[in-house]
Amino acid sequence: MNAKTIDFTKGNGIVPAIIQDDRTGMVLMLGYMNREAFTKTRQTKLVWFWSRSRGTLWQKGETSGNILQVVSMTLDCDGDAVLVRVNPKGPTCHTGRISCFTEREEIA
Repeated sequence: MNAKTIDFTKGNGIVPAIIQDDRTGMVLMLGYMNREAFTKTRQTKLVWFWSRSRGTLWQKGETSGNILQVVSMTLDCDGDAVLVRVNPKGPTCHTGRISCFTEREEIA
């Protein structure tokens, strides 16, 4: 898998990147990658995203130190989403929680 195999056109230049803890299987967060973020993630083995609000590239943990070390990357069947399995170094969520997905609601 490389940046050429990903369909960045569906999302106007970005694709969703699902971040999952490699050891526990817990989904930690959802971010977005453009071609450059995907390439830097592969090269550095640290997770990089494209910030839709700031319009800039950023490395997860660059200010907090809570980096995400990449274990593997898997492209979905349509080529328009990436699953990134990581070893997190500290909490992933900006609130200090392990995951951004902590509020659970049961649907009957």
